[in-house]
Amino acid sequence: MAQNIRNVKTSDIELKDRLVAINRVTKVTKGGRTFSFSAIVVVGNENGIVGWGLGKANEVTTAISKGVEAAKKNLINVPVLKGTIPHEQYAKFGGARVFMKPASSGTGVKAGGAMRAVLESAGVHDILAKSKGSSNPHNLVKATFNALAELRDAQTVAAHRGVSLDKVFNG
Repeated sequence: MAQNIRNVKTSDIELKDRLVAINRVTKVTKGGRTFSFSAIVVVGNENGIVGWGLGKANEVTTAISKGVEAAKKNLINVPVLKGTIPHEQYAKFGGARVFMKPASSGTGVKAGGAMRAVLESAGVHDILAKSKGSSNPHNLVKATFNALAELRDAQTVAAHRGVSLDKVFNG
């Protein structure tokens, strides 16, 4: 899987960020309770480039901005064909398991919370997706990214096999 990840440079890309989840963490000390926040953020250009990041800080806005900066360092390129993914994909991370299936035009994004944010940021408009197991947003985002990183379009498969595009489809 590591060789399939296609990292992207952030130099001239217009990225939109989406907040997936905020978690308030309480630390009890001798002086009382100290609150801090962790935010998981997804950024993408809605055209095949998407990334996620985790930011932690004592204030919500700072945590979100740190998450956005972390997400910009963690971008991957996703093959999006006619608004959907090229093939079915299954992936897991921790207790979260995700299944994604291409859908015909007009279907929309049929996916739950954390998966929906990732898929919409990637520019997928028509997809059928199911999350199983854990509903922890951190693990769901990471499992969705594992699935998207393993997607390959027909041109990539043809180049990897060293055959023509016609040979990939017709044997």
